[in-house]
This record gives sequence, C-alpha cells and structure tokens, in this order.
Amino acid sequence: MKVLFYSSHTFEMKFIKKANSQSIEISYCEKSLSEKTAILAKGFHAISIFTSDDASAEVLNKLSKIGINYIAIRASGYDNIDLNAAERLGIKVANVPKYSPNAIAEHAVALMLVLNRKVSIADKLVHQYNFKIDRLIGFDMSNKTVGIIGTGNIGSVVSRILSGFGCNLIGFDIKKNKYLENQFNLKYTSLENIYKESDIISIHIPLNKETKYIINEDSLSLMKKEAMIINTSRGAIVNTKDLIKYLQKGEIGYYGADVYENEKDIFFQDLSSKKIKDSLLIKLLSFENVLITPHQAFATTEALEKIAEINISNLQCWDKNQHCENEIQ
Repeated sequence: MKVLFYSSHTFEMKFIKKANSQSIEISYCEKSLSEKTAILAKGFHAISIFTSDDASAEVLNKLSKIGINYIAIRASGYDNIDLNAAERLGIKVANVPKYSPNAIAEHAVALMLVLNRKVSIADKLVHQYNFKIDRLIGFDMSNKTVGIIGTGNIGSVVSRILSGFGCNLIGFDIKKNKYLENQFNLKYTSLENIYKESDIISIHIPLNKETKYIINEDSLSLMKKEAMIINTSRGAIVNTKDLIKYLQKGEIGYYGADVYENEKDIFFQDLSSKKIKDSLLIKLLSFENVLITPHQAFATTEALEKIAEINISNLQCWDKNQHCENEIQ
C-alpha cells in the first residue's frame, strides 16, 4: 500500500517511521489537504491526514476520482471529514480514538494553573528584573467548583487530577460516569448549572452541530465574573466574538485554550516574520488574562508514539484486507 501523509510535521516523523515496520510505503507532504492539493494523492492507495486538513465533500470527490479508498486521520476528532460523502464514495475512514487522555488532561490543568498563578506574566516580569508581585495574585484551587463538560476519557482524567487539588466537581454529559460519581464525588447537573456555579469550566467534548458555539453570549451571561474557561477540545466550541465582548467588559475572569476556531493555516506554522491578518486572534492575544497554546496538548512522547502506532495499524489492516476496528462508519 502506498500512502501519502498530508500535513506532515517534523515532530511526528520519527514516531511514524518507527511504527511502520511492515509494508506500508509512505511519502510525506508538508502541504495540507485541500481542493488544490488533492491531486498530489494520485498514484496512492490511501492518505493520512491531520486535524487541519480539509476533507470536505468537494475534496473527497476529487480523491475518489484518483483512486483514494482509505483515509487514516492522525487524531481522535474527525469534524474536518464529511463522513456522509465518504460513505457515499466508498472511502473508508479511521481515526485514533484513544491515544493519551493524560496528555490532553494534564495540559488543560496546566492552563488552569498558569492562568491562575500568573506564571506567564511572572516569567516576563522577572526577565525584566521586576520582582514585585502586585500583578501576580491568584487563588487556591482547593474548594473551588470546577464544571467538567464532557466526562469521557479526557474529562475523567481531569476530574481525577482536580480531585487531588480538593476541588468540588460537577459535570455534564449524555452518559453519567458512575466511577467518577463514586470515586471523586462528581455530581452531574445541567449545562445551565455548570455555567452558573463553576469557578472553572473545562471543556472536553467533540465538535458537531450540537456543540458548535455552546460557549456563546447566552452561556457567558450566566457565568461568574471571575470564572475561568478552559478549552482543549475544538476551537469552534467557543464563539470567539462573544468571548471577546465579555473579556472587554471584564465579565469573564480567564480564558485558556489550546485551540482556536480559525486556527487552520495559522497553527503549526512559524509566522513570526509575517503579519497575521486574523483580527479576532490578535484581539484575543491582547488580553493579559488569556492564554493560548498552539494545539500542543497532544504533544507528548507517549501520545505521539500511540498516534503513530494506531494510525499505521489502521493502514496495515486495510492493506491486508482486514476489518479495521477504528473505522468510523
């Protein structure tokens, strides 16, 4: 099987090469998948894509015409793939459903701590030899109420970590996790109560029609003025325009995110010598109580090893005409 890896990044290549111990013939492409670049897959049997790649219906039609039958995504989320179009065209799609919930969860908690204890501000100040702490006052995590939106694999680890801090945990999910209820005294409640009662809200849900912009003007209006919002899921969970309004009014305490709704063509690139034209991102980064990281939560050695192993395993199953357990359809 010949496979083209779109959006190939230096940081992941050694893990992919190590995982590919069998017959998969891999070619790497730094360009992302789009209507323009779909033609690059001509002559290949399958492609591997990343979260920033465009696998919309138009792109899938082009891929199908040049003989692409399989798409392996190097992520758990697949909101960038039109699954209905893939099924219609007979293109099989597989993801990496579980690789390291610890990586994402630990990063979410890191965002909480850095924002709370003003670590990034302190670092800038001491590098200017300013050792005053007037701007560095935080709060105890103990006894704070944390609302976990999505208590699956990642939300469960976040709950376990925050339980160790002595936080009061409340959660929202379609399906209740009895273990979290019994072991960490997490209490399930409505989304409205999550917004109203939480000192910190941590989001761990997939992006779909139901979850897009669930953090919006209506939900923000219910939150405490000192509330902290943490988003390590997908950027479009949060309506950035609405968030900025509340940050400007001083009616949201903190925002920490590893994702951004318009991150495509921005994240995973060095744009330090170029002028970013995204006015929303520029405005968001101007707030001292906002911390944005460039979609790096998954970037641990353990997670990257697992992503590569499962991605290659998916491709090898198809190469051997075997059923791939991670197929999404």
